[in-house]
Amino acid sequence: MAEKVQKVGVKRETGYLYFIDKQGDISRALMARGGKKGGKATKVAKVGLKKASGYLYFIDKNGDISRAVMSRGGKKKKAKKAAPKKAKKAVKKAAKKKVAKKGKKK
Repeated sequence: MAEKVQKVGVKRETGYLYFIDKQGDISRALMARGGKKGGKATKVAKVGLKKASGYLYFIDKNGDISRAVMSRGGKKKKAKKAAPKKAKKAVKKAAKKKVAKKGKKK
């Protein structure tokens, strides 16, 4: 669940990417569209936010700074079961026989 950290009330313009920069201020950059490249970042609001580790900071739909607990780890992947060695050897032998048959000329 997200919690509001600071009220800023930034009004967004279309075509810009809004983010919280390293200094803790809100900045924006022109988004790349088509063949055009994006623009350099410019500061929109000085906030001076100190970020705590383990949280994802973002600008919510009201233009305020919010944060959510970062999801770490995710689901564990199931380990694949190893095929028995006898089955592997049989497959290898069959593959070798096919190669040997193709190489012989009549």
